[in-house]
Amino acid sequence: MELTTRWLDGMAFETDLDGHKIIVDANPEVGGRDQGPSPKPLVLVALAGCTAMDVISILKKMRQEVESFSVRTRGETTDEHPKRFTAIEVTYVFEGAGLCSDKVTKAVSLSEERYCGVFATLRPGVDIRRRIILNGNELA
Repeated sequence: MELTTRWLDGMAFETDLDGHKIIVDANPEVGGRDQGPSPKPLVLVALAGCTAMDVISILKKMRQEVESFSVRTRGETTDEHPKRFTAIEVTYVFEGAGLCSDKVTKAVSLSEERYCGVFATLRPGVDIRRRIILNGNELA
């Protein structure tokens, strides 16, 4: 995988990723014009997207009918530079009348432990915690 990120102006940069233009920028307080998200939250987007795709794929193979699914992420960073993530909480929220809690938990575990490359990249240096909510109830 190789990408080129090109400076536009100010603090804005553009990357062409598989035909999709992604612009990152900074807030006006630090010289940006807020033309796009700042880079660090995109790490959380990458983590959520990676694990969400895995989980849905695994649950489809398990013949589980998911009515609604979302992944919420919340990151904690250091106060000093470099302001890196020290902890991330990932909350999986599922709705579906016929969903089996054991299969949901297994799908999440498989993503986190075997399939999600973003998890594997972050986990050595970041404490990643998870919560699973199925039909409004948190699973143990």
